[in-house]
Amino acid sequence: MDELFINIIEILGTAAFAISGIRLAAAKRFDWFGAYVVGLVTAIGGGTLRDVLLDLPVFWMLSSVYLVVTFISLVAVIIFRQALVKGMRTLFLFDAIGLALFVVVGVQRTIAAGLPMWVAIVMGTITGSFGGIIRDILINEQPLFFRKDIYATACLAGGVVYWLLTLTGWPDIVPQLACATAVIGLRIAAVHYGWALPILQVDSDLIPDDYHDEK
Repeated sequence: MDELFINIIEILGTAAFAISGIRLAAAKRFDWFGAYVVGLVTAIGGGTLRDVLLDLPVFWMLSSVYLVVTFISLVAVIIFRQALVKGMRTLFLFDAIGLALFVVVGVQRTIAAGLPMWVAIVMGTITGSFGGIIRDILINEQPLFFRKDIYATACLAGGVVYWLLTLTGWPDIVPQLACATAVIGLRIAAVHYGWALPILQVDSDLIPDDYHDEK
């Protein structure tokens, strides 16, 4: 039952991330195939890296459901493009949901592989965020992961919440839901209240002249 629940979460996360990627590709005026590719790598990128690092069979190679879900997401964006493409709130919503669900999946898969919790937290962050990094690179945007926004930090916080609740002996579904809620809640609060990490600033006088020449 627990494995079935994780698979459902993974499919829902795939749909959410695929829509966020396809939505951005549509805003950049990609064609249908290009939008599908962007949506697919957004959805499977983080999980692929996770499985490679954990030396596990890559999840989407075991079932075509993830390719199908991404295609359905593309069709949904085409049909409901006015609602799904217009406005940043839609992108933020699907991105936050996909992020939260994939953090849960990443943590759970790593625990199931028998690795310690600190590794699970790192893998949860990778699962949630790496697909978005590839997405932003493909559409020629600065990856959200590296900006001052509370993004990777939200993944880490969700993983810590998961870990703390497992120490109390709650059934698995409780830390899973709490982790997802923490990620989504922190993302929403960060945007609403303008929370951000400090920007790493360096005095321009300290930057070597040859660096500017190379640029």
